[in-house]
Amino acid sequence: MAAIYDCSAPTELLTGMRLARSAIGRGDLVVVPTDTVYGLAADAFSPRAVQRLLDAKGRTRQSPPPVLIPSTATLEALATDIPDAARSLVEEFWPGGLTLILQATPSLAWDLGDTGGTVALRMPADDLALELLADTGPLAVSSANLTGEPAAMTAANAVAMLGDSVSVYLDGGPRTGGLASTIVDATDHSGLLRIVRQGAVSAESLRAIVGDSLHAESGA
Repeated sequence: MAAIYDCSAPTELLTGMRLARSAIGRGDLVVVPTDTVYGLAADAFSPRAVQRLLDAKGRTRQSPPPVLIPSTATLEALATDIPDAARSLVEEFWPGGLTLILQATPSLAWDLGDTGGTVALRMPADDLALELLADTGPLAVSSANLTGEPAAMTAANAVAMLGDSVSVYLDGGPRTGGLASTIVDATDHSGLLRIVRQGAVSAESLRAIVGDSLHAESGA
């Protein structure tokens, strides 16, 4: 039976975080609040754990999960050939609701699915998520819902969909933003950026930082 921990209660917070770290370490799944929606998390460097995440959501390897990271320093270790425009977005919107698709560092020993050599990275603006990430390192994290269902805005929403496929649920209260992160593809060798998914950060906000480096046809 999956355990749910109310992170507004200090004792439950300590216990929940300890058990969440242990669960990640043994390749199990954890649900954690982020600044956008609740996320389903797995050790990014455990292919078995990542496959369990995909199976729990009902997704295939053709839909690899993004990776949440604890700091911008981790960005440098996981990605290469980062365009200047992408760095400007990181400086402005991290931590926050912006996911960047970048070229993955080739030497990384991980298997997130059929990524084509790329990785989608985000630093969330949520203290609980950042504390867990600081302890576990990068986590493969996708929205805590079954594929085709709305993203979980509460821990209870996540439990209803994912049940015992998750070892530990960290309940950080309802998420109020209502929007998943904006995803921007920064892998074009020309340096142009393209919006893959509209979300928490608007195209206007992005363009205010990078100007014409954001592709004019971005948006769908």
